[in-house]
Amino acid sequence: MTASPVIAYCGMTHLGLVSGTAAAAKGFETVLFDPDPALVARLERGDLPVSEPDLDATFAACRPRLTVTADAGALARADVVYLAPDVPTDDTGASDLSAVERLLAVVRPALRDDATLVILSQVPPGFTRGIEGVPGPLLYQVETLVFGIALQRALEPERHIVGCADPAAPLPEPYRVWLEAFGCPILPMRYESAELAKISINMCLVASVGVANTMAEICEHVGADWAEIAPSLKLDRRIGAYSYLAPGLGLAGGNLERDLATVMRLGAAHGTDTGIVKAWVANSQWRKGWAARTLKALVLDADPAARVAVLGLAYKQDTHSTKNSPSLALLAALDGVDLTVHDPVVPASASPVPAAAGADPIATVRNADALCIMTPWADYKALDPAAIAAAMRGRIVIDPYRVLDPARARAAGLDWVTLGVASQSQEMQ
Repeated sequence: MTASPVIAYCGMTHLGLVSGTAAAAKGFETVLFDPDPALVARLERGDLPVSEPDLDATFAACRPRLTVTADAGALARADVVYLAPDVPTDDTGASDLSAVERLLAVVRPALRDDATLVILSQVPPGFTRGIEGVPGPLLYQVETLVFGIALQRALEPERHIVGCADPAAPLPEPYRVWLEAFGCPILPMRYESAELAKISINMCLVASVGVANTMAEICEHVGADWAEIAPSLKLDRRIGAYSYLAPGLGLAGGNLERDLATVMRLGAAHGTDTGIVKAWVANSQWRKGWAARTLKALVLDADPAARVAVLGLAYKQDTHSTKNSPSLALLAALDGVDLTVHDPVVPASASPVPAAAGADPIATVRNADALCIMTPWADYKALDPAAIAAAMRGRIVIDPYRVLDPARARAAGLDWVTLGVASQSQEMQ
């Protein structure tokens, strides 16, 4: 058995492309397969369809170890084959598995009899066990990528969670060699446990988000500052340094919402209580309206003709994704308002309502009566609050993610408003 197995990834959307690039960066010969010739041609030109820090440079540096192809026959070279298309969700959080099933139908007949097929796409409990006709070993592996730091997560995983038909049996040798190259714990378990482990992880993250959002909103009304409280929680070993304790504008990105919807459907099907999950969903929906409610109270109620600038359309920094973006939710509530928008990656055409496109951040805020900074891009953190104040007509800056330095913003004469602390306008009431 070769000491360095050939790894293949099928489906060149975010998950497959980032994971496959990481495999090549770890020194493995890697096949990137997608049945779409146009997408493959784009990849061969180095024109990647997703935006992630360091992804373009890493892909280019690893190109000698990457075979990019629309020919399923190339999968016969691979010892380990990942099925890794992204799984989209609808507005209810329900997964559309049709892309996984279509790609599986193409990949399955191309596999060697001894090749290990690994389902990497997020699928509901029971999906992997229901797959038939795979000639060699079939496994499920939990993906833990995070938009904006996806390549880093792929290169430095905390652990490998592996779903198996028999968790007590040894893992296939090429697959074991591959996983051990990352030097992190390997946790074999039954298929259904692994599929549910991914959902359980996201449930814990949602619980932290729910605490932060609920308590930050109370801070805004009692004179407390959530930014002062959060560090005390991170120093509690029962909670931890890496807890999701930054208040936000509801859940976004699609993955967390998908898992909440899955748990509610499973609860309904099996007669279990999921009331806490429904409360998280309700809290998320409430928080999505924070920016619109604040803007209305501070600006639009008094001046419906006000000009509003919005910086950021992506749901978070360092990604092109706008799935459930708080910025787009805000814009949808501002139909008819005079809007100018900017994002370093996402075009202004993504706005759900008519909005002018700003050439750059300062041009976007020029003559605005209010500014909403809705995505914490590094470009926006580098902005000088004094330059913003000089360009704006008004003084209200709604900055939920604390992109601007509060002291500098207030020194520039801006009425700076954020999550988890009362605004100057509220303090004077």
